[in-house]
Amino acid sequence: MSGPHDALPEADPERDALSPGDSYQQILDRDSREVPEVLRWRSARELPAIRVPIERYVSREFHDLEMEKLWGRVWQMACREEVVAEPGDHAVYEIGDRSVVVVRGEDRQLRAFHNVCLHRGRRLKDCPGRSAELRCPFHGWSWNLDGSAREIPCQWDFPHAKREEFGLPEVRVGTWCGFVFIHFDAEGPSLEQHLGELPRHFETWPLEDRYTEAHVAHLMPCNWKVLQEAFMEAYHVIATHPHLLFSLGDCNSQYDVWDTFSRAVTPQMVPSPHLDERASEQEMLDSFMLASIEGPSPLPVPEGMTAREIFAQMMRMNLQASVPSVQRVSDAELNDSIYYTLFPNFHPWGGYSRITYRFRPYEHDPNRAVMEVLLLSPFRGSRPAPASVHWLDIGEPWTNAPELGALANIFDQDTFNLGNVQRGLRAAAHQHVTLARYQETKIRHFHTLLEKYLTA
Repeated sequence: MSGPHDALPEADPERDALSPGDSYQQILDRDSREVPEVLRWRSARELPAIRVPIERYVSREFHDLEMEKLWGRVWQMACREEVVAEPGDHAVYEIGDRSVVVVRGEDRQLRAFHNVCLHRGRRLKDCPGRSAELRCPFHGWSWNLDGSAREIPCQWDFPHAKREEFGLPEVRVGTWCGFVFIHFDAEGPSLEQHLGELPRHFETWPLEDRYTEAHVAHLMPCNWKVLQEAFMEAYHVIATHPHLLFSLGDCNSQYDVWDTFSRAVTPQMVPSPHLDERASEQEMLDSFMLASIEGPSPLPVPEGMTAREIFAQMMRMNLQASVPSVQRVSDAELNDSIYYTLFPNFHPWGGYSRITYRFRPYEHDPNRAVMEVLLLSPFRGSRPAPASVHWLDIGEPWTNAPELGALANIFDQDTFNLGNVQRGLRAAAHQHVTLARYQETKIRHFHTLLEKYLTA
């Protein structure tokens, strides 16, 4: 198993030729604070997936294969622990035809059950909430919070339904970093084995110490992989977000892969190497502030300081009430996009960004998917209540979710093309999509792992 300190393979000038401009490690060398070790870790792998068959995105048969061999056999994030914090709290997670209810028992243990009544098959719970039992709304059959049978109305008419034999079928459950994961298969690796080295990365940024300030779910007109892959690289910035080029080092990004997860780090307040002329420090700050707060920058960049230092100072001021140690936090953790992907569909961000993504197929339609955005914020004192899920339908703009702030405009740009990507893939005369050697490393890693599941 490869660890976070693995050396890079011996240099190959053709393979390792990257974009002009400073590497991310050189940018870290100029930080005004000590940079956490996790940002110095590198991990490169030989990845076979350069071309991906288009059928993976459009085929009903491939969708059915994923449902059988992927979603039935992999750990997947179901909810945040804070949603099921107290006895009786429950959350519903669905993937394809499968439905799971995660519940906190009277003994404060977390359990997960198939969310189906053992009488006539109605879902037991339709939405999150709190109740003393798991009761079917159809005929009133009920189960205790530990899954044991509680009541069968007219028990005299069901002599063949012994309570001791009618416990709810259980699903494996595990927790990490404030998230609850489930697994449908009783066999296979533990959650700890699936996470691998990932917990070491997030020791620096313990997401369990944050609360869900916003949770937005958007139904989108494309395959879940088309949707997810739009958020796994910075290669799209030059065409999708050209206004960010003054303040975002898109092709300065660093990409790394480990066994079950990958990472990209994209520096901010660094001009893109695509620009013909280097932007000034003031232009970088103004460009970023215009995109992030939708107004001109209120701050001049003093002589001898950089835009990265100024923005990091702004972030330290904003976070000092909730993060007592923030004055020691590096510029990189406050500026940069540090975005992980845990196979197959979970995307927590490192540093002090609040973003976490989850991507799922929608029901049994290979042409529709759900993207969820959770904003996880630090706090002091009592944990605030987690936000409820705000659903957006196909065609709704992200700006209909004002809780996302200026991120909504960026997400509208990110997802603008995806319906046409799906239509284009269905119309394509060619057979494969072609991936970049380096900048689409995370996508190649994902498809390498997906292939292993589908052929196991």
